[in-house]
Amino acid sequence: MVRKRPEPVQVVKQRRDAALNALVSSVPYMQYLGVQFDRRGDELTAILPFDDKLIGNPILPAIHGGVTAAFLEMTAIMSLNWFWLWEDIETGVLDLERLAAGDLPRLPKTIDFTVDYLRSGLPRDAYARARVTRSGRRYASVQAEAWQDNRDRPFAQAKAHFLMPLKS
Repeated sequence: MVRKRPEPVQVVKQRRDAALNALVSSVPYMQYLGVQFDRRGDELTAILPFDDKLIGNPILPAIHGGVTAAFLEMTAIMSLNWFWLWEDIETGVLDLERLAAGDLPRLPKTIDFTVDYLRSGLPRDAYARARVTRSGRRYASVQAEAWQDNRDRPFAQAKAHFLMPLKS
């Protein structure tokens, strides 16, 4: 039996990056805030570069609570999508040309979203990661946390539940 030769690493990386870029560019508010994602294998880290428009309280100054919540929710949704689509991306089932043209899979719908504000978000870059804690055919649970200088000192964390779209 002859085993199929594995794809070159660069081809796999390009496919992963193209899929991630298509997912991120499909959310206009993410573009407005400047949210980016750093991908290392199957792990995503969201990056919120500091901008003056993110400040909610200029006296402190602190990042607006709504921006913090949106950042965590976007991190949770993108991480869940990444987790959900990983197998299709890896096997090449997901058509990247269709993705780039805007023919994207439907995003999960938020059922509930709870944010715990642990401390003020300072006027500097913020980072976030999410972890899928439960994933079924119709329902998924995700936990996310955001930090700035030290990952062990998050300034906000969130728990979310999502209704998953039917896979076609």
